[in-house]
Amino acid sequence: MSLADSDRELVVDELGRDPTPAEAALFENLWSEHCAYRSSRPLLGAFDSEGEQVVVGPGDDAAVVALPDPSGDGYSDTYITLGVESHNHPSYVDPFDGAATGVGGIVRDTLSMGAYPIALADSLYFGEFDREHSRYLFEGVVEGISHYGNCIGVPTVAGSVDFHPDYEGNPLVNVACVGLTDADRMVTAVAQEPGNKLVLVGNATGRDGLGGASFASEDLSEDAETEDRPAVQVGDPYSEKLLIEANEVLVEEKLVQSARDLGAAGLGGASSELVAKGGLGADIELDRVHQREPNMNALEILLAESQERMCYEVRPEDVERVQAVAERFDLGCSVIGDVTDGNYVCTFEGEDGERETVVDAPAEFLGDGAPMNDLPAEEPPEPEVDRPEVPLEEAFEAVVGSPTTASKRWVYRQYDHEVGVRTSVLPGDDAALVAIRETEGDDGVGTGLAISAGADPLWTECAPYDGARAVALENATNLAAKGATPLAAVDCLNGGNPEKPDVYGGFTGIVDGLADMCSALSVPVVGGNVSLYNDSPSGPIPPTPTVAMVGTKAGYDAPPFAAADEGELLLVGDRSLAGEDGAQPLGGSEYLARNGGSDTFPALPTDPAAFVASLAEVADAEHVQATHDVSHGGLAVALAEMVHEDAGLRVALPEHGGLDSQREGTGLLFNEQPGRVLIQTTDPDAVRDAFVGVAPVASIGEGTRDGRLELTTFWTELAYDAADIADLRSVIADTME
Repeated sequence: MSLADSDRELVVDELGRDPTPAEAALFENLWSEHCAYRSSRPLLGAFDSEGEQVVVGPGDDAAVVALPDPSGDGYSDTYITLGVESHNHPSYVDPFDGAATGVGGIVRDTLSMGAYPIALADSLYFGEFDREHSRYLFEGVVEGISHYGNCIGVPTVAGSVDFHPDYEGNPLVNVACVGLTDADRMVTAVAQEPGNKLVLVGNATGRDGLGGASFASEDLSEDAETEDRPAVQVGDPYSEKLLIEANEVLVEEKLVQSARDLGAAGLGGASSELVAKGGLGADIELDRVHQREPNMNALEILLAESQERMCYEVRPEDVERVQAVAERFDLGCSVIGDVTDGNYVCTFEGEDGERETVVDAPAEFLGDGAPMNDLPAEEPPEPEVDRPEVPLEEAFEAVVGSPTTASKRWVYRQYDHEVGVRTSVLPGDDAALVAIRETEGDDGVGTGLAISAGADPLWTECAPYDGARAVALENATNLAAKGATPLAAVDCLNGGNPEKPDVYGGFTGIVDGLADMCSALSVPVVGGNVSLYNDSPSGPIPPTPTVAMVGTKAGYDAPPFAAADEGELLLVGDRSLAGEDGAQPLGGSEYLARNGGSDTFPALPTDPAAFVASLAEVADAEHVQATHDVSHGGLAVALAEMVHEDAGLRVALPEHGGLDSQREGTGLLFNEQPGRVLIQTTDPDAVRDAFVGVAPVASIGEGTRDGRLELTTFWTELAYDAADIADLRSVIADTME
């Protein structure tokens, strides 16, 4: 990839001359889709990013959000940071290092806000599970995430894994990180004052990752796994762990005026963005950068994306102390230049001893000068209605045993999800819950932070707009099912080549859908990431809007998703059972993915905010024994997931709601209508009261002590032992081990 002719003309007009080779390469990377969001920025204004709880919104390395005051009066001075990053192309070329460095990058985004990382969530998307190449990528990505996260001591507590044929040529690796800070410790990426020093701390700079930003802004080619290997960074989690602890000391001692981690476009990207945000400039001597490879030239030093590095703005009188902290943690440290009130200037002393100016450009023009793209968009067609009829037992086993809906224990058991001793609800539930003990008052009750992350490509492939609305609602429902009220969200918007009108139309749909649902839920979208050009010779990916959403509650306990051996089972929110809409369509369902056919997407609730609020309120009631979101795989999968050796469920689907055929009854079990939850309770009337005027509530069964799922419909019956269901759901572990 090289600087486009139209972009070069703009640069020449601004500089009054032709750019140097280093400048041309820097503009190429900083004006790439990956950095400048040229095709997506015109759409992102749809998101509502404001709220009383929002301290720092979009535009910094990570968002900063205030936690509710434990007293219930407003918000506290205890903050979390929230960020998400994609490492899609690198993870195709080198799944282990691509995924590992994705974790490292989002953790450093957290550090640059003055926060300590406390939790990770990864959302992963691969081609069909029965393809050997998909399993190779899957295994390498999971290994990379687990290795890096475990080594740095940050627990991976939530996430998702999906398999879909359109990811075969371009998997997605989306990683979110939550950090903890407070009003006194917070740092931003806004340079503060001319005369301050720019200090580079961390690993030495090598030639790895050169051109990574531009590589991420073009379609993957057939030979990407070999030809693009130099664009993939190589991570060192042990150095990252040292950097985490060194950053903690620097922040505690207030030695950092502003900070930026070195990610896309390396030193050139981090340092120019930092000073540009402050309306300032810089003088940088590139040869001062500590290097690990010989004879590196100015362009390589400027743009290498070597990992585990941070750029700090430091007062002159604090430089020696910063150097001492770096030495204590065995990290490299270079004083590379000064913050100025002029241009962004980089010089380099060559072999002849002459110092040459290799970059001299306005920092704001580097960061914000790229023109936006005005691209045509085509509305996706409405799916045809073609619902296959499949025997219930065959359909149940295919959907419950699908790799997408099956147990992900093989994945998360490789992650250390309890390091840091904060995790109180572990992976495998609807949402994770981590303890923020720093908020505890005299009563010993602190804030529990619930975390949910993921998307469903079948939903957004079927209906980009409504599917994205459903993704946001499902994440909010996951939080509410654990008794948490949604607080904020970040998104990772993944799409194919935006220059294709149908692809850009789908991408536009997911942006608008997420924005509308998050606004309806009063959940500010405080930051995110855009990854386009996820296209390959096998075609574009489905539009994939990964959402990482957090919510809060008092205390660290939550109702389980596993069934109790007694108590009434209620299905809340299903309009089919209420006879309001008849049988919901099957569009976007795992049932259709397994059996073929097509259909429209199910209807969403008219008042999703009221549903989520009522669920969060009722979930922690003493009479509630279990709660479980109904989503991927529909009611059939949700019921199967609740059953275990010590408790079963006896379920009878009502013979009403206008369901008068096997086809409609099958739809009741397998449609993926958003905004539903199963609640097991000893006081069903209290649940009904909580949802009056909000959502229909239907009694569909009860807990049993025999560890079986017994399912009766108006046309047939099914029965499975917990062991039978576990066998169906163990397809990933059975194949990968």
